[in-house]
Amino acid sequence: MQSTHEIILGDVTVTRIEEMHGPIMPADQFFPDLPEHAWREHREMLVPDHLGDDGSTVHVAMQTWLLRSEGRTILIDTGVGNDKSRPAVAGWDHLELDYLGNLARAGVRPEDVDLVVNTHLHVDHVGWNTRLVDGVWVPTFPNATYLMPKADFEFWNPANNPDVTGGVNENVFEDSVAPVHAAGQVRLWEDDHTIDANLRLEAAPGHTPGSSVVKLASGSDQALFAGDLVHTPLQVMRPDHNSCFCQDPAQARTTRRKLFGWAADANALVLPAHFSGHSALEVESKGGEFAIRNWAPITKY
Repeated sequence: MQSTHEIILGDVTVTRIEEMHGPIMPADQFFPDLPEHAWREHREMLVPDHLGDDGSTVHVAMQTWLLRSEGRTILIDTGVGNDKSRPAVAGWDHLELDYLGNLARAGVRPEDVDLVVNTHLHVDHVGWNTRLVDGVWVPTFPNATYLMPKADFEFWNPANNPDVTGGVNENVFEDSVAPVHAAGQVRLWEDDHTIDANLRLEAAPGHTPGSSVVKLASGSDQALFAGDLVHTPLQVMRPDHNSCFCQDPAQARTTRRKLFGWAADANALVLPAHFSGHSALEVESKGGEFAIRNWAPITKY
């Protein structure tokens, strides 16, 4: 491994592609059941990458993990996206960001992408699935297959779930999911799905009904592309605490503990969707709980 935006895991090259990073929301709103003293206890580790200097505002990144595996170009999660109407989140409304420029600087054009993995279908994981061309939402990656969990595809469809209107995912299915499906580029999957000899998708429900993770096993390296299993490093030490966006809190806690346990036993690198700073870490079991063993040698934001 080398200190850069790119790391090598077995036969897979992994590159971090930034959309944006910085403050997102107050800690007591994002994690309503995490006590204030827990943030203070771990302040030195959290500030400034994961918590603001004020000690009360959570910082995160919107980013994509770009994988090159078995000759294919694969994107895991696609951020918030440009030009999209997001009435529930003013900071994400009608963005104009250079995400595709960042992808190009990593040597990837939209037409080069073979596979897009949406670990789940929240607003900040599907945004660059599409882009606006002459007033029409079209797939950003015209040659890609988009892997989407069937459970989330059904849950976030407003035809099945009227509560989507007025929530954080308002408009998301219509502008970032349905156009790709209409183009015939979506493959829905359940339970698990083998991507290639190095990569496998597994269901990890709780945060959303269809939330998933990608496990990597290549050579002597293992990794967990964790999606929204966690949003802050504090959840490593406090795995029973959820974000306010977890649909099934009990299931989210169970899934988090199970996957942290697997990562600790496998010495797997954990690459969450939203960690700023070094963006990825190794976890270890510690007296029935978990701790951070090391941060990845990825250059900090």
